[in-house]
Amino acid sequence: MKTRASLIVVGAGLMICAPLFAHHGTSASYAMDKTVTLTGTVTQFLWSNPHCGIFLDVKDDKGQVASWTVESLPPAMLKPAGWAKDSLKPGDQITVTVNPSKAGTPSGNLVKIVFPNGKTWTGGPGAGRQQQ
Repeated sequence: MKTRASLIVVGAGLMICAPLFAHHGTSASYAMDKTVTLTGTVTQFLWSNPHCGIFLDVKDDKGQVASWTVESLPPAMLKPAGWAKDSLKPGDQITVTVNPSKAGTPSGNLVKIVFPNGKTWTGGPGAGRQQQ
């Protein structure tokens, strides 16, 4: 009986802790030691948790369009840096520097962005700084 009760307690503890292990972590998905700089047209800006998303159409040297997904920080971390849900609009031309996907998909983790008005924002360590 004691063993069964112990197993139930351990099982319940694992179920409670499971969400802690579910988060993938940035370094698991993105090559944090590499960067790629892209210039393209915003198709959508998703202002939501757990991460905001920038959807971007980027033309390559041959004129082929690739649709990129760029993951950034959550709204609670971007808002103090001056971001808002309308900071980017479809049709905006932007330049982003990202840590590319380890899987080779057209996606990345935002490191730096140059907004349509020319202002830049740098993420990662020291995130939240907006510069002229």
